[in-house]
Amino acid sequence: MALSNSQYDQLMRDYEQLQLDNEHELRLRFDEVYAKIPKLRTIDDTISSLSVEKAKRLLEGDEDALSSFHEKFLTLTGEKQKLLTSHGFPSDYLEKHYHCPDCQDTGYIGTHKCHCMKKAIIELLYNDSNLKGILEQENFHTFSLDYYSKSHIDPLTGRSARDAIETALRVCHHFIDTFSSEFHNILLYGDTGVGKTFLTHCIAKELMDHSYSVIYFSAAGLFDFLAKNTFGKRDEIDEDALSHICSCDLLIIDDLGTELANSFTVSQLFVILNERILRKEATIISTNLSLEDIKAIYSERIFSRISSSYSMLRLTGDDIRIQKKLLNLGGTKDVTP
Repeated sequence: MALSNSQYDQLMRDYEQLQLDNEHELRLRFDEVYAKIPKLRTIDDTISSLSVEKAKRLLEGDEDALSSFHEKFLTLTGEKQKLLTSHGFPSDYLEKHYHCPDCQDTGYIGTHKCHCMKKAIIELLYNDSNLKGILEQENFHTFSLDYYSKSHIDPLTGRSARDAIETALRVCHHFIDTFSSEFHNILLYGDTGVGKTFLTHCIAKELMDHSYSVIYFSAAGLFDFLAKNTFGKRDEIDEDALSHICSCDLLIIDDLGTELANSFTVSQLFVILNERILRKEATIISTNLSLEDIKAIYSERIFSRISSSYSMLRLTGDDIRIQKKLLNLGGTKDVTP
């Protein structure tokens, strides 16, 4: 899991704020109770005085100080709880109330991340991935093979659309299952509207649900972001985000070829793909371009990196969006993707 420094700092600030809120809420509860039950303040003052007295006696070598204090403390604490409950307050009303009792809102149990922090990390990764919301609709649970025909034969490979998607699914599941132990990249290419983007979303959800960092960009969005960071004003530059593009666990570049290709986009694409290969950080690219078009548009160097370091999965078939419209017009319930 590769959280950037700013992401980790953000999480820890959130936990620090939780702790401050807990302290503030406790002070408000004390003020409320003292106003309604003045005797409770007297009891707390007595407990404070006893604590000071105990400390002095311990320093003076009085071995009975601790047991004596403990006995008086239990008596006074019992009185407090009776007063609270008799006035309609819970017995623990003057104790800190934590959002997560297991880690007491620190995010850690010992040196290990608490389950609440792991959940917060997943939520943060979803927010920063550019995919929040989409993955609720597009994931392996909603994926359907119904749109992939065995009779649709790809003229380039001689394989059916169903065979191609079943192979792609096997590769994608292997990609997920071995993500922490093996370095893989995937290129999804082929016909328009056959579920390439949908598959990238399926993979993204599985990995983010296991706390891996995923960044999704359309090709146009990625190069627009890079251009602003290269040619924009200094106060618009987001160096941390730029670094995270190269270091996140998975980068998804969707619809490569829809951007306006030029020397800048080609050079930036090479830098990103090459850097991530060197770092052994996974990348998934989807495109409607053929392999020949990729080579022609993005140079031999980029095509060489892709062909040598990526599993290249060609998907074919009828446009699923058109199939959905036809099914809906015919009164048939929609099936995803």
